[in-house]
Amino acid sequence: MIGPYFEGGRALDLFAGTGGLGIEALSRGAEGAVFIDKDARAVEVVRDNLAATGLANKAEVYRNDARRALKALAKRNLSFHYILLDPPYRLKDADELLMEMWDNGLLSNDAIIVVEHDASHSYSERIGPLSIWKKADYGDIAVSIYLVDAEASTE
Repeated sequence: MIGPYFEGGRALDLFAGTGGLGIEALSRGAEGAVFIDKDARAVEVVRDNLAATGLANKAEVYRNDARRALKALAKRNLSFHYILLDPPYRLKDADELLMEMWDNGLLSNDAIIVVEHDASHSYSERIGPLSIWKKADYGDIAVSIYLVDAEASTE
């Protein structure tokens, strides 16, 4: 939905699971990626998958809670061009996480945000300075893609 290729930029794969979304971003041209998951087994799988794809040198992998990880990344003054969110479907707070990222400077002015979620749950067309660009349903799963509004990026 956002490919086929990326031109540089850093990706954040929050709730990384297997790391599939972030690894896909790296394989399509993202210059680096940070993978976050609080589950130790998931972190191990991400590391294994990065090694298997030869992309480990472009990645940082952390075992941490999403909100704590965002605070730590903000302290490092990092910003991301690609935000890849695939939280457990019982969590319905991607909008709050995105606002936290914006407020802490983690989103670049031209960020592309991909949120995978339960199709029965709808996020707002606007989340602060973000507007929905595309949305698609795939059975029980939905993908919503947000972009930073041009006006917000000049503030």
